Parts: sequence; C-alpha cells; structure tokens
Amino acid sequence: MSEFATYAVQGEIAVISMNKPPINGLGAALREGIGAGLTQALNDTNVKGIVLIGTPRAFSGGADITEFGTPKTTHEPTLRTVVEMMEAGNKPVIAAISGFCLGGGLELALGCHFRVALPDATLGLPEVKLGILPGGGGTQRLPRLLGFEKAVDMIVAGVHLPASKFKDTLLLDQIVEGDLLEAALAFARKVITQNEPLKRVRDRTVPDIPTDEALAEKRKAVVAAAKRFPAPVSCFDAVCASFKSASFDEGLAEERRLITELFKSPESHALRYTFAAERAAAKIPGLPDDTPLRAIKKVGVIGAGTMGGGITMNFISAGLPVVLLETKQEALDKGLATIRKNYETSMKKGKLTQAQLDACMALIQPTLSYQDFSDVDLVIEAVFENMDVKEQVFKTLDSVVKQGAILASNTSALNIDQIAQFTKRPQDVIGLHFFSPANVMRLLEVVRGDKTAPDVLATCMNMARKIKKIAVVSGVCDGFIGNRMLAQYRAAANELMVQGALPQQIDGAIQAFGFAMGPFRVADLAGLDISWAGRKRRAAASPTPVAPIVDDWICEAGRFGQKTGAGWYRYEAGKRDAIPDPIVEAMITKYRSENGIKPRKIEDSEIIERCMFALVNEAARILEERIAARASDVDIVYLNGYGFPAHVGGPMHYANTVGLPKVLQRLKDFAAEPGANPKWQPAALIVRLVERGTGFN
Repeated sequence: MSEFATYAVQGEIAVISMNKPPINGLGAALREGIGAGLTQALNDTNVKGIVLIGTPRAFSGGADITEFGTPKTTHEPTLRTVVEMMEAGNKPVIAAISGFCLGGGLELALGCHFRVALPDATLGLPEVKLGILPGGGGTQRLPRLLGFEKAVDMIVAGVHLPASKFKDTLLLDQIVEGDLLEAALAFARKVITQNEPLKRVRDRTVPDIPTDEALAEKRKAVVAAAKRFPAPVSCFDAVCASFKSASFDEGLAEERRLITELFKSPESHALRYTFAAERAAAKIPGLPDDTPLRAIKKVGVIGAGTMGGGITMNFISAGLPVVLLETKQEALDKGLATIRKNYETSMKKGKLTQAQLDACMALIQPTLSYQDFSDVDLVIEAVFENMDVKEQVFKTLDSVVKQGAILASNTSALNIDQIAQFTKRPQDVIGLHFFSPANVMRLLEVVRGDKTAPDVLATCMNMARKIKKIAVVSGVCDGFIGNRMLAQYRAAANELMVQGALPQQIDGAIQAFGFAMGPFRVADLAGLDISWAGRKRRAAASPTPVAPIVDDWICEAGRFGQKTGAGWYRYEAGKRDAIPDPIVEAMITKYRSENGIKPRKIEDSEIIERCMFALVNEAARILEERIAARASDVDIVYLNGYGFPAHVGGPMHYANTVGLPKVLQRLKDFAAEPGANPKWQPAALIVRLVERGTGFN
C-alpha cells in the first residue's frame, strides 16, 4: 500500500497499520496509505470490518507540522477526506489506540465508528498551543461525545489526558489491557457478529447545550485567559458552532473558516515557528546522532541554596539520586527544608502524592564531605559566582571524582575554558547554566568549552530531555547567549532612563509589549547586588577607569531590590508591588545634572525599538562569532529563560517580522547620535542579510 501504511487481512477483518516514525504524523504519504487501505477494504466483499492501528508509541501524534504552508497540506486525500471515506463506508472501522493520539490523530479516531484504547494512551487536541484549532472536525465531533463543557475545556486548554480518564464516556467504546491488536480484532468480531449499527459521531447531537447566559460567561472567561492569543477564543467559538449551526456540515464550514483566519495570524506564525525552533535546538552541528552517551546514574550538586536546591529537584523528580553538598550543617538543613517545602506546595495543589514526595526526598544524600562525590557520574557546582571560588571547587573535584564523570559549572557568565584548566580533565568539563528557579524554568544553557568532549555534550543534551529541560548549546563568552544579550538590553534601558524616561515608563512600555516585567522590575527581583558584582569584576579587569552609573549609586545606598525592600522601586513588607520612589528619581536627576544631560521626551515606541533592537544586534554578533548555532536558538533562550513574549516568537523572529532593513536603519540612527555607545554600530551580519534581501533563519 505505502511506505508508511501496511494492509493485512485476518479472517473477515482488514488491518491497516500506520508506521511512520516517530509518531505517525499525518503527512500526505501516510494519508495516501490510509486512504488506499480503506478503499481496498471497502471494495473487498470478503472483508466485513476494518481495524486502524498505529505503533506502541503512537496511534498518531497529529498533523505533520513540516508540511504546514506547503501544497502537501491540501494534497488529497486530506484528513477530512479520509474521515469522510470511513463515515460513508458500510463497514465498521475500529480505531485501536495506543501511545499518543493527539490533534489530527484524535480527529482520525473520532471519524472511526468505534474506538478501543489502552488505559495509558494519551488523548488530546493541543492545536491551540500552535495558535490554531483542530481543523479535521475535532471541534464538531468531540462535543457530541463529551458534551460542551468537557470538550471546550479540553480544546481551549489543549490538554493531554490518559484514556483511563474517558472510561464510561462515549469517546471510547472500550478500554482494554494486554495485546491491543488482539483486543481490537475481538471487538471488531463482536460488532460484526452482533450486526451492531455503525456509530457515526456526526449523527449525534451535543448533549448539554448551555444557556445563553452561561455561554456568555464562559466566553468572557476564555477571552480573559487568552490575553494576546486569538486561538483560544476561536476554539471556543468553533465548539459553539457544534450546536449553533443548522447542520454538522455548517459547523465544519465554520471550523474551517476560523482555522483559516488563525493560520494567517502573526501569533500562530510565532507559535509554529517556536515549535520548530525547539526541535532544531536539539540538533548540534558536527555532533553525530549516534555519538555514544555516558551513563548518568548518580548526580552530585554543590550548594544547597536557591540554585543548588532547584537543580537537585530536577534530578530527584526524574528518579535520579543526588548527593547534595554544603559546607555547613545549618545551610544543608535549610536547603533540605526548602526542597521539602517546595514539594509540599505541589502536593497541596494535587500535583503529587505524599508517597511521591517521600520517594523524592529519599533520593537525596546530604553531605558535608567532598569524598561522597567519589562515585557520582555528573557533578554540578552552584557556588558563589567568583573565579577563585570556582578554582578551589574544581581542583577538589578533580582529586575526588572518578575518571569519566562529567564536571559541570552552573556559572551564568564565567569562562568555562578557564574553569576547565583547573582540572587535569578539561574534556570532561562543561557549563550547565540553569535558570532560577531551577526547578521551574525550562531553559538550560549547555556551554561547550573549547575542549569539551563530544560525548560529554551529547550526554548533557540527552540528560536535559530526561529532566524536562529545553537545552540550547552556547559557546564560551562572557554571559554566554542570554546574559550577554541581556547586558545590552539593560544598557539600552539605562540610556533611555538617563536621556529622559523614568524606570516606571520604561517598564510599562516593555510590559505593554508583552513581557511580564520590565528591565528595572526584573533587576529588583533578581537582586541588584548580583549585577553590581559583575560590573565590579569587569571594571577591575578593564585597562581604563570605568565611570559609575546610576545602578552603582542605587547599590551603594544599600538598595538591592525586593530582598532589601528597595531598589529601583520601593516595596512594602510582605508585598511585591513595585512603588515608584522619589529617592530614585532624585538620583536620576542628579546624575543627569552632573553629566550635563538635558532630559527629553521619549515615546514608548522608541523604548521598544531601542530595547528590542539592542537584543537583536548583540545576538547577530553572537551568531557571527558562532557562540550560537542558529538564530532560532537565540529565540528559544529568550522565550524560555527571559520571559520574551511568546506571541512575538523571540527577538530574532520579531526582527524578521519588523523587517531587517528597518532594524538596520534604526541601529544606524542610534549609532549616529553624539556620544553613542559603540555597541549601537550594526552587526556585520545584519548588514550582509539586508544586502542579500534575506532575514535571520
């Protein structure tokens, strides 16, 4: 039949088996194979029933996203055509569901007359997470089986649920154990023997149509939760069409109209770009897929503070034992108590049980001795950001930890190559920059040193997936990808402040753009003393004197942010509201006066341009230097580690959307200003791309 779909007959039943790795994406070739199998079975008088089955990993994970925007998307048979073939046929079609049954995969199953599933199969319609909606009839069929309330919640949130959750619903006819194919064949024989009528979902009606008042209230809640994304609201409206339309086909037409609109939206474009970018980030140029991996069965973590504790939670939550080291018993006890408290908070929210909490805590081996690291396979230090301290730690590790173990630093900026020189095994040293809170944030910057061995890099990338992180590889430079760019973003914000804007205006503009917090509020949350220490470190290494800036004055006044009750803003005890402070405004006014700066009126649009284009320009230099492998890697860093608004798709995607010619012109404008920061000079890569008429890719 097809490379991806095979056909076999067992007695009176035809079996169409989908096998397109990795998750039976419903691309044109697989749809053709299914269609050919259905045609053959429907035309064979000896066949009385049909079973459609996938692999243990997936019935089908849905549409092949690589075909989006190409002619293959509409190549016949489309998913709708395949479903119509099943519905119009006179022979029962049974979907045998295992593994992932998501998106178009679930819509395919909904088009079958009957559905049987293993209890741990995963069902869902997650299209909303790509900024679209189920376009294969899912918004019309699911409400007919689950009712409006359950269907709209499932589709609007894009949740995945185990098949066991649908026991005793019309969605599944039977939940089976053991051999799925044998169970599906037995079910098919029963249907044939008993001459059961074919159950076409389209012939049903939605069982729980809400009142107009309830519907309006529900839509209002969806609109509020959707914020900048149109897809959740369109999903809601499409589900409503399942009972508001005069016929099933009219409901399908409304679903098609809505998904067509969404496909054109910039938000959907950004989300689909991000989906592809996340997968691309896992592919490392020059690193073969078959690179051997080192076994990671036991992990060591140095430091039980905020970072070390969060890092520890990642591993014990994944079932890996951790040796957690501190220098003093008091600090160790405090760290363990914090980890337990974090798990207890999750338990109160119903996210884990007491037994799971106890199992996680039992995986921690607290210690005050480096000797307990002798048998770990990976050790990560999360100590103070000071090279002298790192030197002491890595020299000790080199003398204690077994050969072949990976030695990692959680540094956010320091030179990994220099750290590697503190050992006799630089090939085993790597940077693993977790983002705070480490047990929550998805991003992991994997910093590849000049001598880091390929198998060390491959092992750490694989390990990141196991602890549910999105890993992006960075080369060695001050600040790596994210913090190096952040320095220029903050510099742009500081320039704006000095030239006439106040922190609250700058933060307000950035928040209106889509960030949860602006640069000054973020700085207060992170702690101003951290960046102050970095500035002092760089100033000490500078051959010329470095002039103080307003940030330094703030820190010299003991204002380190939220933790001290004052930073760029002031904070009332027990609250996190950022309150503009006249003391800060007076410092800014004094700085302008002492430096002969006459403040000017600055529009919010200029704030966005300067802050965003500063990120883009520095990222272009990072790409030129091959610190990052691809522009989309930069976007993944900023989307997952720095709160860049998801509906925009990352700074590089934003630059493409705005247009690189405009970005280049504005950079030239900023660079031409008297006394401009040399960093405003456009990166050579941007100039070349504009000359070629292309964007970042």
